[in-house]
Amino acid sequence: MATGYLEILRARHALRLLTGTLVGRLPNATAAIALVLFVRAQGGTYGLAGALAAVYGVANAVGQPVLGRLVDLHGQPRVQLPAAVLSALAMSAFAFSGIDPLPLAYVAVAGAGLFTPPLEGGLRALWPSVLRREEQVHTAYAMDAVAQEVMYTVGPLLVTLCVSLWSERAALLVLNAVGVLGALSVVVSAPSSAWRSAPREAHWLGALRSPGLLVVLAAFLFVGIAMGSITVAAIPYADDHGGDAVYGWLMAALGLGALFGGTVYGARRWSGTPERRLRVLVALLAVCYLPLMLMPGAVAMVVLTVVAGVFLAPCIACAFIIVDRHAPSGTVTEAFSWLVTTFTVGASVGTGLAGPVVEAGGALWGFAVPGVAGGVSLLVLLATGRVLAAPVRGGVVAASSENDPNRAAEPRFRSGDRA
Repeated sequence: MATGYLEILRARHALRLLTGTLVGRLPNATAAIALVLFVRAQGGTYGLAGALAAVYGVANAVGQPVLGRLVDLHGQPRVQLPAAVLSALAMSAFAFSGIDPLPLAYVAVAGAGLFTPPLEGGLRALWPSVLRREEQVHTAYAMDAVAQEVMYTVGPLLVTLCVSLWSERAALLVLNAVGVLGALSVVVSAPSSAWRSAPREAHWLGALRSPGLLVVLAAFLFVGIAMGSITVAAIPYADDHGGDAVYGWLMAALGLGALFGGTVYGARRWSGTPERRLRVLVALLAVCYLPLMLMPGAVAMVVLTVVAGVFLAPCIACAFIIVDRHAPSGTVTEAFSWLVTTFTVGASVGTGLAGPVVEAGGALWGFAVPGVAGGVSLLVLLATGRVLAAPVRGGVVAASSENDPNRAAEPRFRSGDRA
C-alpha cells in the first residue's frame, strides 16, 4: 500500500504541489472556526458568527467555479495568486475592523470567500501532467481525498494553537498569510507555470454543458447533505451520552473512517468503469449510514461512525475520475471547482435540514437524514446510468499534455475499461 503512494510522492513536483495546495487551502478549511472564535472575542453573538460564516461559505461556493473558469482561460499563476492575495487582504480587513461597522464586516468576509483560489481544482488538473501513468493519477486522486481529511482535522487544531499563543485576530492574519505562501509555492512551480488548458468551445455554460458532469454534481449534492446532517444529528446524541467530548470523538471518527477508506481504495487498481464503481460506492455509503440510527453507547457509536465514514473518500476519489472524463475540453479546472461547490452547498443544506428534523424527532430522525440522502444520491446515479455511460472523448497519455505551453491536448486518461 505504501509503495504506490511513495511512488507518487517521489515524482518530480508531486510533493510540492500537494503540500502547497493543502497549505494554500488552510484559510478555507479553518474559516468557520476562526470566524466564530474571533466574533466571540469581539463580543458578538453566536448568531452573528454563524451568519458571517454562512456568508463566507456562500461567497466561496459562488467564487470557486467562476475562478476555475478564469484559470482555464488564463492559466493558473494569473488567477490563483492574485485571488489568494485578495482573499487574504479581505480577511485581514475584517480582522482589523472587527464586527463594527457590521456592513463592512459582511463585505470583507464575503470578499474573502469569493476570492478563495480554486487550488483544489487546479491540483487535479495538474496531476495528469505530473504523473504520466493512468493508475498513478487515480491513486493521486485518492491520496488527494485522504489529504483533505487530514487538513480538515489539523486545521482547527492550528486555529486553537494560534489563539492560545497569540489571539483570535492573529489566527485570522497568520493562517491567511500562510495560505498565500502555499498558493505562491504552487503557482511558481514548473507544472503550474507551464500549464495551459486545452482549446475550448465558447459556451456560456462552460463545464455545465456536460450531461455527465451534471449527473455527478446532482449525486454529490445529496452526499454533501448526508455529511452536513450528521454533524447536527450528533449533537443531541452527544448531549445524552457524555457531552462535548463524545461529539468530538464522533466527528474525529468520521474523519478516521474516511482516511482509512481512502487509503485502502487508492492503494489498489480497480477493474470496471468508474461510473459503475461510483454507484456501488454510493450504495455502500448509504447503507453504512443506516446503523447510526441504532444509537448504541458512546464507544459502539464511535465505531459505527468510523464505518459510516469509510466510503466517503473513495466516493470522492472516484468522482474525480468521472469529472475528468466528462468535463468538456478546456474546462477541467472549472469542472472540479463545480464539484467542490456542489458538495459544500449540499453540506450547508444538510446542516439546515437536520436542525428542524432533530427538533421534531430527536437524534434518531436526525441520523435518518444521511441514510435517506445517500439513497437519493444512489437513485440519481441509477436513473441517469445511460447519461454516464455515454461515450467520452479519447485522451492522450504522452508528453503532449495540458502543461504543454503549445496548448496540446489535455492529458485525460479515458480508456473506459480501467480506472
